[in-house]
Amino acid sequence: MMKILTVALVTIFGLCATAAYAASDRRPAPPGAPEDAPPEYTRFTPAELEKGFLALAFGSDLRVGGKPKGIRKFTGTAKIAVLDQGSVSRGDRYKAVVREFARVIPHLDAKLTDTEDDANVTVRLIDEKNFLGAMEQAFGKQVARDFVAKTDPQCMTSLKSRPDGTIVRADVFIIVDQGDDVFFDCAYHETLHAFGLSNHADSNPFTTLNQTRTVGYLSVYDRAMLTILYDPRMQPGFSAKEASGVLPAILKDLGNVVR
Repeated sequence: MMKILTVALVTIFGLCATAAYAASDRRPAPPGAPEDAPPEYTRFTPAELEKGFLALAFGSDLRVGGKPKGIRKFTGTAKIAVLDQGSVSRGDRYKAVVREFARVIPHLDAKLTDTEDDANVTVRLIDEKNFLGAMEQAFGKQVARDFVAKTDPQCMTSLKSRPDGTIVRADVFIIVDQGDDVFFDCAYHETLHAFGLSNHADSNPFTTLNQTRTVGYLSVYDRAMLTILYDPRMQPGFSAKEASGVLPAILKDLGNVVR
């Protein structure tokens, strides 16, 4: 665990802070989550938030082109087109996920569009049998097959960004015909990636972006991660050192931002 910035526990819902060194205040998964979804924590130490953010905001499993070197985020509107192409129609449910993100993440400007040509985020809802073919069409046969062989994914996201860290495009692929648990976990997992949390942290027990656990809802922790990313003080292109420089002030204010 990284050096603790303060002994106080950051309370995400604006409650009084209590001295502690580990996440606490577990509660059941929110309404609408899959039946067997795990409970969520609501309070975290600054160290748990800082370590998680630095792990999730830097790096990526799938790299096409140059390696991203800094914070990546949308600086304008993320315009999201949902292509409901599977044998199980889940377009309306995924659109509800997008609306949830837009509603609860401060400073994130995201909206749905019916026009694919107008979109800078394209979400393809597809059957499992079409997953590899869709990736090959998007990224080329060798890149797609190498990625599948390495990660055995059920869904994936690719980001394209400018050298300054501004995201210009995201392509999302989500399988819809393998049950609710897979769909909901992929829907929230890949949307976090699409907005700029492009890495995983498999040792982190709080985030959806841990590939050893299935969540299926937007957890308090992941809301905090995106709230940090889209805070105006967290600039696209920031290095890990630069991000660490502004994190203490953002974390201090976090309990007053995330509801």
